[in-house]
Amino acid sequence: MPSSFEAHNPRAEAQGLVGPNFEPVVLEPSPPAITDEFFADDPAATVGAHTVVAPDGRGDISWDEWLLSNPDHTDWVAERWLGGDRSLGSVPASLPATRTDLHRLAAYVIAPARHAATGKFGLRFTHGGFGTPFFGADRQIRVQGDQLIDQVGSEVRNTTIESLARAAAFLDTAIDPSTAAEHDSPALGDVDESLTVDSDACNFLGRWFGMAFAALEAVRADDASIDASRPQLWPGHFDPAIEVGDVDHRASYGASPGDHSIDEPYLYVSAWWPDRLNLDRSNPLWNATAFTGTMLKLSDFGDGDPVGTAADFYRTARNALGRA
Repeated sequence: MPSSFEAHNPRAEAQGLVGPNFEPVVLEPSPPAITDEFFADDPAATVGAHTVVAPDGRGDISWDEWLLSNPDHTDWVAERWLGGDRSLGSVPASLPATRTDLHRLAAYVIAPARHAATGKFGLRFTHGGFGTPFFGADRQIRVQGDQLIDQVGSEVRNTTIESLARAAAFLDTAIDPSTAAEHDSPALGDVDESLTVDSDACNFLGRWFGMAFAALEAVRADDASIDASRPQLWPGHFDPAIEVGDVDHRASYGASPGDHSIDEPYLYVSAWWPDRLNLDRSNPLWNATAFTGTMLKLSDFGDGDPVGTAADFYRTARNALGRA
């Protein structure tokens, strides 16, 4: 049966939008598959032969600046979290159940499929959801809404998400309970039971992951972000994160969609080596109780662009850690 989805190439699609005189930077992985140490492309990498249009500070112009002359493409840019009027919307009541079951799908089916081919299991933000970088024969497995999509080259198949067993069979892969799981991963559970996959919650997760990757890439681009890693969506924790800082001040910067201890989505910065820091614990910034660091719940975001809110939060914590 023909798929209702077309083959996806984010960088090529952006190039077609901006034209030959610009070099676009996107947030999603693009083909071809890469076989370097990361087994993944770096969406933020540029050649610099033309004017670079980027969602953060690394370009010649921002996507928002490009939109000033191309306002008809505002929705396209915003939907991919590159710029424009970006909004997370309200949190659906169905988020916790959907989040838990998509976490199971990511950790026990999708990430292991990538790991079997490359030895890597990190995931990424993809349009409307999450998925793998391209691997093998230009294959990408991704979730968009309630659909599981398997793209190989120009061929695309999709199926409605039902159970872990059906997802694994569709992808011709094995359910793996150990490779990508972490201490805070949900239990594997009954692989034949129907997964709770509510469309509103799926769409919210896609927006949350897009916001997170946009903010993390912006912070990664800062000169002040020492030895910053590439953003990844860790399947075991089910949150996008980067690592920033020298050996004494290194910390994880992430965006959880909620978990077993904190039900609502939140941002966090967690110091790796608290005993090496001289943190002023009376500073209300260091408000986390389960780890040494800081957190910001979605309910405390306030108005305005959530990407800017998140990036400002991360930068404030990074700068404070650097002084500790």
